[in-house]
Amino acid sequence: MSAFSAPFGLLLDVDGPIASPVARCIVEPSILTDLVTLASAGVPIAFVTGRSAVFVREEVAARLVSAGLPDGAPVFAVMEKGGAWAPITAGLGLGEIEVDAALAIPADVTEAVHALARAEYAHAMEVDEGKHVMISLEARNDIAHEDYWPARDEFQERVWQLLVERGLGLRYGEREQADARGEVPWRIDPTIISTDVESVLLDKDRGAARALEWFAGHGVSAPRWYSAGDSRSDYLMADHVHADGLEAVHVDVRPSDGMLARDYPVVTMGELIHDAAGAAFLRERVAELGL
Repeated sequence: MSAFSAPFGLLLDVDGPIASPVARCIVEPSILTDLVTLASAGVPIAFVTGRSAVFVREEVAARLVSAGLPDGAPVFAVMEKGGAWAPITAGLGLGEIEVDAALAIPADVTEAVHALARAEYAHAMEVDEGKHVMISLEARNDIAHEDYWPARDEFQERVWQLLVERGLGLRYGEREQADARGEVPWRIDPTIISTDVESVLLDKDRGAARALEWFAGHGVSAPRWYSAGDSRSDYLMADHVHADGLEAVHVDVRPSDGMLARDYPVVTMGELIHDAAGAAFLRERVAELGL
């Protein structure tokens, strides 16, 4: 395979810059069109998300194919914060999924947390059945964020107690409880629409590393990488790029949470947030290429 260097590459969180955190799907009409335009020009695009393969297949990959994704476009998906990954192609949509089984939550723990959610918190959240290595409970679509958050916080306290009683080494916010070996391999990670229980080794820097490795293996590189996300953890994508000696620019689409100081540029899209900011950012990248 001949090597190809694009002018830049994209590392994109899904919820926030691409999919609406309210509708939980891609609603901005230009996003799919501009992603296909950029991919058609050879720009490597990786979706680096905590979402499951089921969500990425249905809400991202299938819609890119419907929007005209061409054969051979360099598009890749890293799901579950680096726990699962697959290419996105015109022929298959989301391709064959690979999973890092060594980072999977023990099955009995997953069953216990799912049972608690279904028995006592079904009014506020739903079990994400599509996860391979994480546990994820997502806010119901028919509940307001303001009503979900108290239930989420109470649920997370219950999960903390449940897992610590089972002897798991666990981190939750500022709290840590080591296991019998003195290790803390798992964490509870809240977002505005979900609760994740996951390996401490899973995060957006791991996802970015997986994406860059895949692109390099397919002869695709770029001297500059833009990352975009709505959480402070999304900065880790640009952290990895910067540490790798490449030019990094991070686009914060929810700066109200507090922008982080970094040794690379961190930008916003004016007053726009979430997927409106993501759409404006992609429009700028299309214009940068003169397309």
